[in-house]
Amino acid sequence: MAVKVQQVLEILEQIAPPELACSWDNVGLLVDAGRPVTSIMTALDITADVVRDAAESGCELIVSHHPVIFDPLRRVTAEDVPAMLLQNGISAICMHTNLDAAPGGVNDVLADLLRIENRRDFADNCGRIGTLNVPTTAQQLAETCSRMLHTHCKFVEADHPVEKLAEVSGAGGSYLQQAIDEGADCLVTGEAAHHIAILAKQKGVGLVVAGHWGTEHPVVFALTDALTERLPKEVTVAPSLADVDPYSYL
Repeated sequence: MAVKVQQVLEILEQIAPPELACSWDNVGLLVDAGRPVTSIMTALDITADVVRDAAESGCELIVSHHPVIFDPLRRVTAEDVPAMLLQNGISAICMHTNLDAAPGGVNDVLADLLRIENRRDFADNCGRIGTLNVPTTAQQLAETCSRMLHTHCKFVEADHPVEKLAEVSGAGGSYLQQAIDEGADCLVTGEAAHHIAILAKQKGVGLVVAGHWGTEHPVVFALTDALTERLPKEVTVAPSLADVDPYSYL
């Protein structure tokens, strides 16, 4: 039994309403190949490798977090990912900052992994802040992220135990001052500039930088589960094995 792309989009918009997206974002059905859907692939990024993976698997739709079209397109070649999608009859739905902010979305998944309780929205609704049952350290949080997110972490240690924790997936380092203002002892994020680490050191608060891919990729599995629960059992949903961290590490 096949479903229409529009039916999948309606389900995803219930999970992450488009009105939650930032004004500068580009979310929704970004590539429409016009084919019914029997197989869906989920991914953080739609890269050429992910498209090839989907084509080889017979997928008609990729659902991703990062938009496959973000800046205005002035020229398209056969090697560009949007063109590759159409050539292979694959549509693309992208749920970006609306999925960051949505209940059960990117940041709630990360907050669950970090065991943040009594949480509330933070960082323009795209992060979470709350308490930990057991006080910890930035180093221990970095070790937890490294183990659970399969990523490489760096950290600035706090000068006191971490009891109140803030997190912003992806490029959230700029929210450190807001985290401090709201009483957080540490911020976990994916990316942070050098001056943010200096600020953490000066203020005596913790900072854990666990990688953009690492802090956001877990939502791929949550998306897979959410779609599987809501779609007919004949429609298969699976994460792309080609969706990997673009960095290599020494």
